[in-house]
Amino acid sequence: MEVYFDNAATSPIRPEVVVAMNEVMSSTYGNPSSTHAFGRAAKAYIETARKQIAAHLHAAPQEIIFTSGGTESDNMILQCAVKDLGVTTIISSEIEHHAILHALDTFPSEQVQVKYVKVDADGSVDLDHLETMLQAHAAAKKLVTLMHVNNEIGNILDLARVGTLCKQYNSYFHSDAVQGVGHYPFNLKTLPIDFLSAAAHKFHGPKGIGFSFIRKDSGLTPFICGGGQERGLRAGTESVHNIVGMQKALDLAYEHLETEKAYILDLKHYFLSELKRIFPDLHCNGKSGELSGGTYNLLNVALPVPAEKAALLDFHLDLKGIACSKGSACQSGSGKGSHVLRVIQNESLQKKPSIRFSFSKYNTREEVDYVVGVLREFSL
Repeated sequence: MEVYFDNAATSPIRPEVVVAMNEVMSSTYGNPSSTHAFGRAAKAYIETARKQIAAHLHAAPQEIIFTSGGTESDNMILQCAVKDLGVTTIISSEIEHHAILHALDTFPSEQVQVKYVKVDADGSVDLDHLETMLQAHAAAKKLVTLMHVNNEIGNILDLARVGTLCKQYNSYFHSDAVQGVGHYPFNLKTLPIDFLSAAAHKFHGPKGIGFSFIRKDSGLTPFICGGGQERGLRAGTESVHNIVGMQKALDLAYEHLETEKAYILDLKHYFLSELKRIFPDLHCNGKSGELSGGTYNLLNVALPVPAEKAALLDFHLDLKGIACSKGSACQSGSGKGSHVLRVIQNESLQKKPSIRFSFSKYNTREEVDYVVGVLREFSL
């Protein structure tokens, strides 16, 4: 049996999305920047998608800038905030995605001060400490960059509260919302946030396409220079079929959000209850095991497996056809383990194997039973 429980890394494309993309690839091959009928037809697809995506998020169409995905969107916002807005202090956390952390490492210390807010043992960002930091750097041009849903432990950030703090202390606010868009509703008209990043492949769309939300009149200038596409901010001939695929995926995600969320949450709770039945000492990392505070489609657990067996767990699961992750997928094979778990786990927990399971509408209880059976057999 093959089981895919790694949807936080990437999710299967919905069949309807494939159909929409194939239609565009088969019939619409003009360059969107061309002024003839072929180009105008391609451009129409792009602008329709932009309007539809903006409508889902309650944003203005001109605030949606298409990119190659979450990593580019994150880098774009950070680099442009420093280059164009004069940001000299960036406040983040040590449990962000590496698209943020590694980008922060590129700034010379004499140009940008990077500060890290405290993170509690349950993976929650300490918002009182964030306010203290904002007060301490009151005179500086500041950007706060904190992710909406943590990709490893599923903790959900209170975007409204953080955004309000940022406005109170005259700071820009960016959120990597790659794990949130398509899974939670957003009202960017009222949410006090300046910049946001998203990627289609996290909500059953194609890989290699995403977008940045950049609030109008932001003051940002081109990140990639060239032909002036994407309101002049991101040059390069647009990937029309991928943009259409992303729009279709987001349409379906929000159309079926409540039904699919309820199904996935029920599946997650069933999985957790079955795991606890065979592993009474099971520990849930972060807030992934909670009804609130953690996202509905992710479970990260530290398994009470004997130390001599722990090193073989990943190999055993893969051998049995089970796809999951010991941390962020972007670290797979690196041998470094999870930087997120290093921050929040004590020494005892760090000795136990931690596995991230993440679910979608395509998973079943039969798959849960199979995985639980494999884990039971392995632990004996």
